[in-house]
Amino acid sequence: MNDASPLIDAQQQFIDALSASTTDSETCRLSEALGRTLTSDVLAPTDMPPYHRAIVEGWLVNSADTQGAAEGEPINIDIVGDVIPGDEHCPTPGTGEALRVATGSIVIDGPVAVIRPWEGKEKENCVAIERPFPPRFFIEEQGCDLKQGATAVSTGTVLGAAEIGTIASLGIDEVAVARAPKVTLFSSGDEVVPYTDALKPGSIRDSNSIMLATAVTAAGGIPLIAGIQRDDFDKFVAAVQQALTNSDMIVISGGTAVAGRNFISDLLSAVGELIIDGVPMRSGRPLIMGKAGDTPIVCVAGHPPEALRGFNLFGVAALNQLMGRKVDLPQDSQQNPPPPPSK
Repeated sequence: MNDASPLIDAQQQFIDALSASTTDSETCRLSEALGRTLTSDVLAPTDMPPYHRAIVEGWLVNSADTQGAAEGEPINIDIVGDVIPGDEHCPTPGTGEALRVATGSIVIDGPVAVIRPWEGKEKENCVAIERPFPPRFFIEEQGCDLKQGATAVSTGTVLGAAEIGTIASLGIDEVAVARAPKVTLFSSGDEVVPYTDALKPGSIRDSNSIMLATAVTAAGGIPLIAGIQRDDFDKFVAAVQQALTNSDMIVISGGTAVAGRNFISDLLSAVGELIIDGVPMRSGRPLIMGKAGDTPIVCVAGHPPEALRGFNLFGVAALNQLMGRKVDLPQDSQQNPPPPPSK
């Protein structure tokens, strides 16, 4: 059975039904921004790079002085000085003059070029070349990466090491990011006991709460473990309604059907709106989604592997929506399992 289309359709239906509003924005130091989501574009305050610079070490020469050089017919150019990284100024080489440069050295504007070490031979403060070089050869131009005012990292980007490095290169230490959503987690069932308890006949340890809490953290949220709810409909409704006062999202594992009743589906209808009542895919019946106002409610299976699968597909999608992340819908790893190890 191909689950891909029903799953993607259900994910999209759920996301489309949620509010477009996101969590509040807050300021974050760059050193603490890993995994956070930008809520405003980071603009380049200056050109990047901020000056013309040599891409490689070698000799900076006037391009015109190299014309006529050919193999067996070298041209000698006098070396009159050095420009090293950190120098704030690059002299203009005169006719027939060269400057030693290093990678990253500032260079002047105009029809100059950098001769790479293997294309010249230095002897007694002269460099001999046997080919012509075009203007701006191996020179990185000011602003070639970013012009002043250009978007360096856009709104909705999840900040990784590369993005943080880019922002740091602009001299920026604070960014506007989405507040991490608070996610309340319930486990459901009369048979469920805390995972640290001794097992009695017929009981099941609640591994879902701590497992899903970890998954919430990994997805950028703040987990709030609300414990185990028994199969008492009215008390469960009251507990969810209370949690809604301090949550950006609710996750419930287990309790799909109790004594022949569509327990979780009815619960969602009681506290808000039922959006997805099962997904036509394997193990899809326990996947039930809804919302209460602007708060997504994600209900997954009680069986731990399927609980995590459901959260990764629907809970992560809802968290991405809450934080305004510009990312694709999460994919189901079970649709494309890794190949077996080679023998």
